Amino acid sequence: MSKIKKLLNTYETFIQLPWKPDSAAEQRVIFCVYDQNDELRLYAKIEEFEIATKKVNHGWFLFDMTNTFAVWLSRNRYAKRYFAQPEIVQTLTGTYLTFIVEEYKRFLQAHECTENDVIALTGVASLFGLLKVKEVVDKLSKLTKGRLVVFFPGSFENDNYRLLDAYDGWNYLAVPITAETRI
Repeated sequence: MSKIKKLLNTYETFIQLPWKPDSAAEQRVIFCVYDQNDELRLYAKIEEFEIATKKVNHGWFLFDMTNTFAVWLSRNRYAKRYFAQPEIVQTLTGTYLTFIVEEYKRFLQAHECTENDVIALTGVASLFGLLKVKEVVDKLSKLTKGRLVVFFPGSFENDNYRLLDAYDGWNYLAVPITAETRI
């Protein structure tokens, strides 16, 4: 059985469990951790995660962050200048984070998301070198009424998450689900 299929099976088991209505924002976050080499396999199976979620009567909404940087940059009136001097983009990451949060708020309102819904967050690898996933998840989790499921290409070891296995990770209160997790 493939690692993504194992991840799906574990997710399916976990998402069936009763949800505590009084959980803190950080406790409503679920990290589905997979090897970055399996990114395309995950995207090919993402609808199966949706089916597993809907099978237990939860809503499913997919928020893909893959193109958020390109959209944010293209809407910026100084975009051409940033292409000429890409090093100055790092000084603007705060406005990029604000853009993501505002897009997420619009997304939640447009879909009328409730406490019974899963918001699946994909494309977090596109944040690499720009923002820390933890920063983004901290902001988005506080806006999410139901569960925020972060599809995370990296690793989880000793309570630490590492995006793309590229640099030091961080400890987070989210529920980790991996292909090896047993529930």
